Amino acid sequence: MKREPAVAGYFYSNNPQELKFHLSTLVVFRENRIKAKGVIVPHAGYMYSGWVAGKVYGSIVPPEIAIIIGPNHTGLGERASVFNGDSFITPLGEVLVEKELVEALVKEVPFLSKDVMAHLHEHSIEVQVPFLQYINPQIKIIPICLSEMNLEENMSLGKGIAEVVKKHPDKDILIVGSSDFSHYVPHETAKEKDMMAIKKILELSEEDFFKLVLEERLSICGYNPIAVTISACKNLGAEKAELIEYMTSGDVIKDYSSVVGYAGIIIY
Repeated sequence: MKREPAVAGYFYSNNPQELKFHLSTLVVFRENRIKAKGVIVPHAGYMYSGWVAGKVYGSIVPPEIAIIIGPNHTGLGERASVFNGDSFITPLGEVLVEKELVEALVKEVPFLSKDVMAHLHEHSIEVQVPFLQYINPQIKIIPICLSEMNLEENMSLGKGIAEVVKKHPDKDILIVGSSDFSHYVPHETAKEKDMMAIKKILELSEEDFFKLVLEERLSICGYNPIAVTISACKNLGAEKAELIEYMTSGDVIKDYSSVVGYAGIIIY
């Protein structure tokens, strides 16, 4: 099946020319781009978090394949779901799913299910696709949507993803952890709590990050995708993480009373 866009015209423009122009203002290409193993990027509407995401995507060498890991906001489908349809459609065109690697991942990770329901209305993965198309029009994707998981499952999935990537050294693969950070708290509270979490991510400690989220009851919606991304990148030999940008929705709309936090991080 071809997955039609669920949030085009809402989170981002459904007009191809408008979308391409908006992306051209958001994606700032660095002169010396990083060969990243993974990134952590936000998934709100482009007017809110697009600058953070665009700065990350403009800072990396464009991959051939992106494994996009997002949280399940809808409650539909399997708990750990890899999309086994043919493609994602966006206003910029069709993006093919790398089915060979989908099959490899399902074999490598027993609790990962082939499923389309979890993906039909989920925005956390969809909003990354136009950015990836913009930096590489021939990009292929592997969408993974996660509901609640424990730390051991996150680490197991991360290790499984890394094993599949290692078995395909001819393919240039990027792991994308899609997450917003604090939700609907005052700006200063969001910044303080988010920086605590970002510190653990920059230390490449999925265990400390996961424990912090639970102990401090942080409202980071994609904490499972973040933990999986850290785990996978470490298993691929990553040694460093860099915070590219942090801001909140308050920085955009100038209402600091109740904000959502956005962080852009590169792991390499």
